[in-house]
Amino acid sequence: METVWFRRRWFDFRLGHSVYLIFLLSFSNFILIFHRLLIERVEFLDNIFSELWIFVLIFVFAYIPIAIGVGAWHRRTQIKIENEQALLNNPFMARNFRMLIDIIQERASKEDIDEFREFLRKIEKKSDETFFEKDTN
Repeated sequence: METVWFRRRWFDFRLGHSVYLIFLLSFSNFILIFHRLLIERVEFLDNIFSELWIFVLIFVFAYIPIAIGVGAWHRRTQIKIENEQALLNNPFMARNFRMLIDIIQERASKEDIDEFREFLRKIEKKSDETFFEKDTN
């Protein structure tokens, strides 16, 4: 039980760190470096963005819509390709789909079907235990 708790905390740490905290830190870092290396060194830009907070406001209001547009483009065009490549390189999924085809075509033996069914039950049981298990701490 203690191992499960520790592993969940480790997963939560990595998720919080990589998805949220590092995102915020790298975004802030990018803005500060961009301001320092470009805005402060180009006189007419420094006159426009004399204060850092003005630059941050304008940058964020311009950057967020651009990032949303790029993200929407990626979702519409690239995710299909990424998922296809992940599927083509996943022997676990290939075995499952092959077994389903064999079952549909009645080429799978009763033992193969029972083994496949038990395999899926174990995954479901483990998933249910993990999903419904409450953290005690």
